[in-house]
Amino acid sequence: MNDAPLGVFDSGIGGLTVARALFERLPHEAVLYFGDTARVPYGPKSPETVRRYSAEILAYLIGRGVKAVVVACNTSTAHALDHLRSRASVPVVGVIEPGARAAVAASRSGTIGVIGTVGTVASGAYERAIKALRPDATVVSAACPLFVPLVEEGWFDHPAAELIARDYLEPLRRSGVDVVVLGCTHYPLLKPLLQRVLGAGVQLIDSAEATAAQVVKELAARGLAASARPRPEHVFAVSDDEPRFRRVGERFLGERLKQVSVVPLG
Repeated sequence: MNDAPLGVFDSGIGGLTVARALFERLPHEAVLYFGDTARVPYGPKSPETVRRYSAEILAYLIGRGVKAVVVACNTSTAHALDHLRSRASVPVVGVIEPGARAAVAASRSGTIGVIGTVGTVASGAYERAIKALRPDATVVSAACPLFVPLVEEGWFDHPAAELIARDYLEPLRRSGVDVVVLGCTHYPLLKPLLQRVLGAGVQLIDSAEATAAQVVKELAARGLAASARPRPEHVFAVSDDEPRFRRVGERFLGERLKQVSVVPLG
């Protein structure tokens, strides 16, 4: 048993969907969440910059005594996961491999869609992960950069959001995908809209849920699970703009954020 917290980080707010999935799957685990709100978004930044930012956050989390780190950011996972694992003294779990595994398991046809930020799609990380598991798969990817600001505005079902979604997703619809990976942690909040646009025959894969399931396995395999204690206290830190993080973060978690501190990095 190990009651140290899990470290979870993202470029900003979207990783709270992963934190929420962890809260549901692992109710006895405390979480220390860091959102790099001063330097968001990571999607358009170079791989070198993303690795540097991610390594700074890793050092902060390990300095706070976390027992494992969850990279709740698709861009950081795509560009920095191996770099972080080479530096970490604790297990590091990313969001791409669990999402790819879930997509391959769910697809009947082998034609799999991936949507994400420009950086995640350009990295080809999901395509590599999917093809490593199913070499004959056809992967159709689409960058959907406007989804993040739409989610943060709370425009989950706005007519503008639907117009944008139809335009972004048309190549996936034309290609006949039967599974679509939500390759950005903001996108689960758009699930009803995306399902309507893609149609009932397409299964959406939430990487947050798949990642939480992977963390459960990692903690059990390494003997790091927490004791069966009452509901633990979760702590949140950001690099800037704590009021906005509180306000928008409540939409992601579905509850008030109690402890939020500002921790400048870099």
